[in-house]
Amino acid sequence: MVKIAFIGAGGIAAHHMKSLTVNPKVEIVGICDVVREHAQKMADLNGGQAYTDYEAMLDREKPDGLIVCVPPFAHGQVEEAAASRGIHMLVEKPVGLDMDTVRKKAEVLREAGVIVGTGYCLRYLEAMNKAKEYLQDKQIAMVRALRSGGMPEMPWWGIMDKSGGQLVEMTTHNVDMMRCLAGDITKVSADMNLLVMKDTPGVDVPDVTSASFVFASGAVGHIDTTFFPQPVGRSILEVMGPNYLLTIEGKTLTIIEGKQTIVYKGDDDYSKAQDDAFIEAIDTGNRSLIKADYSEGVKTLEVTLAANSSAASGQSVYLA
Repeated sequence: MVKIAFIGAGGIAAHHMKSLTVNPKVEIVGICDVVREHAQKMADLNGGQAYTDYEAMLDREKPDGLIVCVPPFAHGQVEEAAASRGIHMLVEKPVGLDMDTVRKKAEVLREAGVIVGTGYCLRYLEAMNKAKEYLQDKQIAMVRALRSGGMPEMPWWGIMDKSGGQLVEMTTHNVDMMRCLAGDITKVSADMNLLVMKDTPGVDVPDVTSASFVFASGAVGHIDTTFFPQPVGRSILEVMGPNYLLTIEGKTLTIIEGKQTIVYKGDDDYSKAQDDAFIEAIDTGNRSLIKADYSEGVKTLEVTLAANSSAASGQSVYLA
């Protein structure tokens, strides 16, 4: 059995629990949250002991793996504490809000030699895997993305200092998809504003964001995102090159090449695929099962924080 513990007992933790409780290799041994009632409720439903002190949990339960489900502002020394004990991790996105802090964490994790995945579950989407395979020998010229949807209910989400804003906390998934298919981003230019939701209590994050990218390959990209009320939420990614157009919308992949159109409608549970891959990686030591390790989470965070900086300064930001 692979012993798993949790830090954070909110909605995303419950989502992981749904996958892990049906995995025959998994034993949930501990759940930690700053609100003991939340930890206890989840422990009653899924097993394990409830804690409010994560170091006490790590020392007493000695888990093989840790699922880190804390808000962006609340990582503290969680990853370092787990790494020092040789505990593998799946860290929910985004991996932090400060690049200097996150880079130092990345070095600690690398030196510890532990397996660390990040919560970019859309990399496990069958449509993404098929798209990546198709694009292997294709020139990518342009990448476009759109994400619109409602505002999450977490009280910290609308506060810039706690979430980093929609691009950093939510639409980071879509930026990561762009990076996964088209490669590293070297230039970021962005505009943001708080318009529709400006009178909403507890909201100071921009509700309209538009960012442009230049990729290391020379390809250009663009993403738009908003969380003000819309008739329907949308998440679309387009990749264009000579004589082809590739689109991912939800779980559906559409490829138009010349006069031929191919449509693949997936029916996969990509979140479960991510969790199962993490457990298998711990069990076998096969790190290649992790599609977005901590270094990838760092790179995606760097792009989204650069967009915040660009919007604030009115200048483009260049990445190494």
